[in-house]
Amino acid sequence: MNFLNYSLLSVTTNAVPGVGGGEMLMTFMWIPLMIGVFYFLLIRPQKKRQKQDKAMRDNLQIADEVVTVGGIIGRVLSVKDDTVLIETGGDRTRIRVLRSSIAENRTIHDS
Repeated sequence: MNFLNYSLLSVTTNAVPGVGGGEMLMTFMWIPLMIGVFYFLLIRPQKKRQKQDKAMRDNLQIADEVVTVGGIIGRVLSVKDDTVLIETGGDRTRIRVLRSSIAENRTIHDS
């Protein structure tokens, strides 16, 4: 008799299809949604900003006023492959910096 009650109990609990399956499906549907939110809020704007910064550094010209990452403001004297020579201050101090350390170009160019 014990065996019969146990077997009926196991059949009735396993016989109901889909119990808990809908909840699990909804849980897994949130994962792609969260990935999409992270992409559009974090990854895509960051890549767009990196493209803009690279374009700004590639289009540096002589006599542009630039700001370095360290906050040094100067005018571009020459541009080479990966370095830029800038002149700062009234005493005309010249500093050679990496092109990647240029944070901002303050000169407005006609496009």
